[in-house]
Amino acid sequence: MGQTLTEIAETLRGANKKVQLIYAFNGTGKTRLSREFKELIAPKDDEEDDAEDSGIKILYYNAFTEDLFYWDNDLDADSNRKLKIQPNGFTDWVLRDQGQEFNIATHLQHYTSDKLTPRFNEEYTIKDKEGKDVTIKAYSEITFSIESGNEGGVENIKISKGEESCLIWCVFYSLLEQVVEVLNIAEPAERETNQFNDLEYVFIDDPVSSLDDNHLIELAVNIAELIKSSKSDLKFIITTHNPLFYNVLFNEFKGVKRILKSRFDKLEDGTYLLEETKDSPFSYHLLLLSELEKAIESNDMQKYHFNFLRNILEKTSTFLGYESWRELLPEESREAYCNRIINLYSHSKHSGEEIAIVREDDKRMLSFLVREIKRVYGFK
Repeated sequence: MGQTLTEIAETLRGANKKVQLIYAFNGTGKTRLSREFKELIAPKDDEEDDAEDSGIKILYYNAFTEDLFYWDNDLDADSNRKLKIQPNGFTDWVLRDQGQEFNIATHLQHYTSDKLTPRFNEEYTIKDKEGKDVTIKAYSEITFSIESGNEGGVENIKISKGEESCLIWCVFYSLLEQVVEVLNIAEPAERETNQFNDLEYVFIDDPVSSLDDNHLIELAVNIAELIKSSKSDLKFIITTHNPLFYNVLFNEFKGVKRILKSRFDKLEDGTYLLEETKDSPFSYHLLLLSELEKAIESNDMQKYHFNFLRNILEKTSTFLGYESWRELLPEESREAYCNRIINLYSHSKHSGEEIAIVREDDKRMLSFLVREIKRVYGFK
């Protein structure tokens, strides 16, 4: 029987587990769940967690965390590009009070490039349009440079969206390292700060899915090692749509007591289902194939199901040693299948290419391709 997001959040709180690892497809509602859980643990009118309050009960990383950062592209001079930080207690605490800028830079370089350097601003004063002095607070802006050959470098670059997401994660992860270290001291009076004393939960939703596989594996291992090193009563909830990230964490947490592994799904009636799973890590392509078969059987095929098919083809072609997933499509009309279905639905480049309703002939083609792939390549 389905539950509301509030009921799912209450289930998570009632589980009383050190780690809860949850897999869900993208778009299921993981970010909304993290917000619902935050409101359940620490209800507050203000959308931000005020990290300056010593009574903080939950730290969370999700899509809303990235909203604290935005670009000033210096459209007039096109030279002084900077990533600005919305005024908030969280980043003030991490940077101004805890001095984590060095650790943040180190983590960012590790996961991206050692030639990429972030620099946090010191306090400075500028003139506004009326000629009045305006003070820019320290740690409210980040500029980036990248080294190049001949001991040169390029200043004030705009980093990619993936690098930006990685930086924001590194801000959170640097704080999390400190949290675990501080709370591992059993006697509160002996801790270097009392800011974390009331902290109960850390909720992590899909950190840095833009990383390549090697770095994503390393990130999962690092998170698992940090959590396993935690000796306090702090509880961790991790949600992800990334199968590789989930599988690595699944394996890394083997032997950990008080852990719960679950699948999170949205049902057709708009309610949600959280199911515990004790199986070994799932094979993602088989899960996608199962979802496709359900959609075909019910004749409820949506655009994202064609993306599922492409994902299955890519993973299967890699395993079998083909140079391209296109080689797995039936040879007869191969290019037509590829162009008409896979590229159309998976990688539309213009909004005008988006089609709200899946045509009946496309549904028949999807059904045919799924049957052929199962028959030719021996899926069970």
